[in-house]
Amino acid sequence: MLELGQPTPDAADGDLIRDVTEATFMAEVVEASMKTPVIVDFWAPWCGPCKTLGPQLEAAVKAAKGKVRMAKVDVDRAQQIAAQLRIQSIPTVYAFWQGQPIDGFQGAVSQGEVQEFVKRVAAHNADEADGLAEALTAAEEMLDEGAAVDAAQTFAAILGEESENAVAYAGLLRAHVAMGEIDQAEALLAGAPPAIAAAPELEAARAQIALARQSADAGPVADLRAAVEARPDDHQARFDLATALQASGDTEGAVEELLELFRRDREWNDGAARTQLFTIFDATGPKDPVAAKGRRRLSSMIFA
Repeated sequence: MLELGQPTPDAADGDLIRDVTEATFMAEVVEASMKTPVIVDFWAPWCGPCKTLGPQLEAAVKAAKGKVRMAKVDVDRAQQIAAQLRIQSIPTVYAFWQGQPIDGFQGAVSQGEVQEFVKRVAAHNADEADGLAEALTAAEEMLDEGAAVDAAQTFAAILGEESENAVAYAGLLRAHVAMGEIDQAEALLAGAPPAIAAAPELEAARAQIALARQSADAGPVADLRAAVEARPDDHQARFDLATALQASGDTEGAVEELLELFRRDREWNDGAARTQLFTIFDATGPKDPVAAKGRRRLSSMIFA
């Protein structure tokens, strides 16, 4: 599996925000910015707007989870640095990347502007973003190839770097489903961070968990197919056949049986056929050709 450099965001907060002096400015700002963008907050204890802006910057930097760092410079104690950078009023904020100032602003700004500024600066830290993207791709490939344990470990490592990454969180859920650990997947889903709890990726994983739970009780496909052929109007047998087909990996066959059930009696069991179809569509995603075709056919039946 891939190893991602940590520490976790909480552990790193003390390293993300530093009080910097003239003696440490070169190391903490110029040299440090060669690897990670550094936002420098020039302030003073007597500056009223600084007391509002500083905490806003700190919160936004912490939210960036290591993609950017912050240096706090008291201009009264670092007058030479302030003069070299031509700081004429405070608060003044500069962003350094690879040893050079790349962005900045003066005066008080809104919290939204602060957040956008930090995101813009953090975007220069492309290596970390690229590393996470590569790790996500690798984890998905592991899952597709049946290496669910390695995939789960890689998804977990990504979440250690970015705890609200919806793609990684959903991937971890799907990995547990692939390992047959349905209870653990459900527990993780219930504990998803509120910020991503309603993300489409988690909704898809939720549907996959529901299908996996149903699959545990699915009967033999051959027996159920024989029952449906013998009694075509036995809606429960047809529904059970669709469940068994889905459990065996035959999504297309499951969709066909559910569409036929919907055609015969769309209101059976409180519309169970349509509900099950939507669960399958959610689980497979909008780009899946079987799901796309099934959606079109269901729509044509509904609006016929």
